[in-house]
Amino acid sequence: MKVGLVQYCPVWENKAASKSKIRDLLKDMSGDVDLLIFPELTLTGFTMRSKRFSERENGESMIFFANLAVQYATHIFFGFIEEDGGKYFNSMIHLAPDKKQSCKYRKIHPFSYTGENRHYSSGTLPEITTVKGLSIGLSICYDLRFPELFRYYAKERVDMIIDIANWPVDRIDHWYSLLKARAIENQCYMVGVNRIGSDKSIDYPGWTSVFHPFGQELLCCKHEECVRIVNIEKNEVTKTRHNYPFLNDIRLI
Repeated sequence: MKVGLVQYCPVWENKAASKSKIRDLLKDMSGDVDLLIFPELTLTGFTMRSKRFSERENGESMIFFANLAVQYATHIFFGFIEEDGGKYFNSMIHLAPDKKQSCKYRKIHPFSYTGENRHYSSGTLPEITTVKGLSIGLSICYDLRFPELFRYYAKERVDMIIDIANWPVDRIDHWYSLLKARAIENQCYMVGVNRIGSDKSIDYPGWTSVFHPFGQELLCCKHEECVRIVNIEKNEVTKTRHNYPFLNDIRLI
């Protein structure tokens, strides 16, 4: 399966300008893809003005990415600020090529270090979705630091885990190391899509990365806006788990 990873710099709190940048980036994409993945809070950046930029599920972001899914005949994963019952969530949506929503994940661990928990409510449930027979677990940014979520996905025997992020430059080594660790310990593909550029106070270096179920780096894209394509093969997950059946020995969770 061909997976496209969109590493770009959102225009701060400007959805219209961000959409324009995405359209231009995708024009230069070489080849067809089965799946496109965008960074956390795709059109706004990591804003704490959740109420101001929130949407319902059928809002501006959904319409934009649903049209892209049809245009490129591909599955799409994107992030947005979801409003539901007066609460605001840092959410990820999986859209199918026919515009239908396949899955929604709400970030379980808001980043309290920067006060995200004061502006966003916590999600409560892991989410697993499927693209062309590939089972995929979902996570967002700070979730990456909490292995319990990923162990759940391993016990469910997902083939791939996605983490979309706005991960800053001063902790980028943690990002890279944690992505690799999540791949090794759960014996599945680990895909991390980070943003690039700067917002009002934070710099982001990208480092969008993909790791094989045995831990090898398949891609690490640094310091540039780009769409990179990587091939994901389900049989590599099956082979790794067959040759090294470590997941069968889990005891504590």
